Amino acid sequence: MSASTQAGGVVRRVDRSLARAVQRVTAAPLGTYQSAVLRIGVSATYLLFLLRELPHRRELYGPDSPWHWDMARQLISDNEAFTVLMWSDSALWFEVVYAVTLVSAGLLMVGWRTRATSVVFMAGVLSLQNRSIFMGDGGDNVIHLMAIYLVLTRCARVWSLDARREARNAVRVAEGGRPAPDRVGPALWTVLGVVLLPATLMGGLGGTWWLPVLLWILWLGNGAWWALNRLPSAREPRLLLDVLANLAHHAALLVIMAEVCLIYATAGWYKIQGSRWQDGTALYYPLNLDYFTPWPGLSGVFASSALVVMALTYLTVVVQVAFPFTLFNRKVKNVLLVLMIGEHAGIAVILGLPFFSLAMIAADAVFLPTVFLVWLGGRATRGRRRLFSRADGSGTRIPRPRRPGGGDGQEALPPGADPGHTLVG
Repeated sequence: MSASTQAGGVVRRVDRSLARAVQRVTAAPLGTYQSAVLRIGVSATYLLFLLRELPHRRELYGPDSPWHWDMARQLISDNEAFTVLMWSDSALWFEVVYAVTLVSAGLLMVGWRTRATSVVFMAGVLSLQNRSIFMGDGGDNVIHLMAIYLVLTRCARVWSLDARREARNAVRVAEGGRPAPDRVGPALWTVLGVVLLPATLMGGLGGTWWLPVLLWILWLGNGAWWALNRLPSAREPRLLLDVLANLAHHAALLVIMAEVCLIYATAGWYKIQGSRWQDGTALYYPLNLDYFTPWPGLSGVFASSALVVMALTYLTVVVQVAFPFTLFNRKVKNVLLVLMIGEHAGIAVILGLPFFSLAMIAADAVFLPTVFLVWLGGRATRGRRRLFSRADGSGTRIPRPRRPGGGDGQEALPPGADPGHTLVG
């Protein structure tokens, strides 16, 4: 065989590999279960935080805050951050923003009109946190970033009310009927457009360029998708928008993964430089601080053993530094994921930092294996059905129709359905 023939075969194999790779990243969104867990975890964490701080909301972000409205406005004029709380210093306006953010977190968690509620959730998170930037911690920073990235993901493909609605419409179409008419979706995006236009014209979206561009792309893109869905002949433009949405989804997931790796790598390498981390005593000090000991007896058990303190200190550094390098080995990566999730659970209980830990666990979930998440979803569905059967009093399982492609309790979307990108999603 000549050298030119061998080279031609190599080129053809490379072309086929590239074609398969392009097909894989453009035909359908990857990581749908991981993005769904991220959506549920981030929104649930912030929902619980807002509920816990409900009695103290005015002192944290509102008119009674030590960081007064005029001081916040002066700082925001310099850093050009976005917050709708700067549109007015009215106490009523603050209450409205807080309530809308709380409701949007709940709706995003259950996956109702996910694309629209993710935009409202992002605006609420940025508004509250940028209003009083000195009130946050590492967990708030993680939620801040993930709220922005979630807007670009198709995180409602599974485990959402949008997925359930689209699956039911698919069943109706398969049975020869027509999908249920949707009026809520267009009305919701119309309201968002009514707010977005004057906010843009009056400079209420902050001094950065990316936020107004992102919001207008989302609004116009969803409007274009809604219009094209009503034109039977516009199949190719719909496919183009679908490909663009898939590419944005994959790019956002890639950024989220890189962000998590960066968080752990920087935290681990900075710890290495500290003398207390080097001699293995770093964890002893927070275990003896009143602020970080909600359970003094439990903290005292750990702090009383020098061996346990040293082991936990070194294990923390090793796991954080090693994690980005374990992504090339699935088994080792999964082991470190279990260790990190366990570490955050311990931080939540022993050090009294539940929201920081929940935010980090939600971010870690983007690396969880799909097989485990599918199994977890099946277990949750079976548990829900058992609970409903007991509530029914019959003691028997309540029959439910299977959705196309759903499997054992998995309400997956049929091919072509996409609540994560359409106007109604």
